[in-house]
Amino acid sequence: QVQLVESGGGLVQAGGSLRLSCAASGRTLSWYSMGWFRQAPGQEREFVAAVTWSRSITYYADSVKGRFTISRNTADKTVYLQMSGLKPEDTAVYYCAARSSYNGQSNYATPAYDYWGQGTRVTVSS
Repeated sequence: QVQLVESGGGLVQAGGSLRLSCAASGRTLSWYSMGWFRQAPGQEREFVAAVTWSRSITYYADSVKGRFTISRNTADKTVYLQMSGLKPEDTAVYYCAARSSYNGQSNYATPAYDYWGQGTRVTVSS
């Protein structure tokens, strides 16, 4: 059983920063990649960022490039999302996801991921 537990969400003013963490526990093996997705009220879940586990190659949605940074700690099996220059449109529940192997799908795709956390809420006030 694998569990992903997110932390670090909260309320922040526009222009502020937050750092999200996602810790994996349970029967975790070496991941292919881990990522962050978000879902705003009434909207579909969307890709935010991902990082490959072995080579730390990163991927970002255009909407967060230059403002968000994803990183991982392989020893602690933790992935981070440093968010800066936050905007009200970044308000959403942020979900951590882990992908155990390459399955032909892009790191940007929701179905590529095998495990999901429960989410942490980020609210950006204007």
